[in-house]
Amino acid sequence: MALRIRTHWHDDDAERTIEEIAGAIAFNAWRISKNMAINLHGENFVYDDDEQRFGVITEYLLFQLALTDRIASDRIGLDDESRRKLVLATAKAMAAHLQDNMRDIFGEGDYVQPFVAKLNERGSEYAEFSLNDDGPSYPFMRHLGYEIQQIMGSGHDNRWVIDQVMDKDGFEVYKQIIRVIDSLF
Repeated sequence: MALRIRTHWHDDDAERTIEEIAGAIAFNAWRISKNMAINLHGENFVYDDDEQRFGVITEYLLFQLALTDRIASDRIGLDDESRRKLVLATAKAMAAHLQDNMRDIFGEGDYVQPFVAKLNERGSEYAEFSLNDDGPSYPFMRHLGYEIQQIMGSGHDNRWVIDQVMDKDGFEVYKQIIRVIDSLF
């Protein structure tokens, strides 16, 4: 399933703040995550409910945030302070997208705090894995696949979701988010 992502500003010559760039990254990351959740369903993996679907979207968002941090440092070459600002602003914008969309589906509630808690947990886990010019390492991808499999369970044919995420979807997410970040900088 092809996803059209927005990688250009309307006014290419205008100066952009870190917060504006972070907002654009988060917007595209949300679209990529939602598309990957839809793709899993299209590959005949089964969601029991919307909570599982949003759990998968959240895992893809956190994966992309970890990638954004690495890409900003290693590929874009941002200094530590600018990278920190970018990651924090991206996380806040991701949390806002998640809050708005979950409120639409589940009703009023605080959906940001659970996201932040999971972000802190995944951040320390993903910090252990490497990213090079070829993309995320095998353990990096395996961890994403494992977390998504934990959410979806092993009922139906979901026991193979880890393979789908590791072999196809995770790398597709990487290719799309690196394209977004490269074009925004």
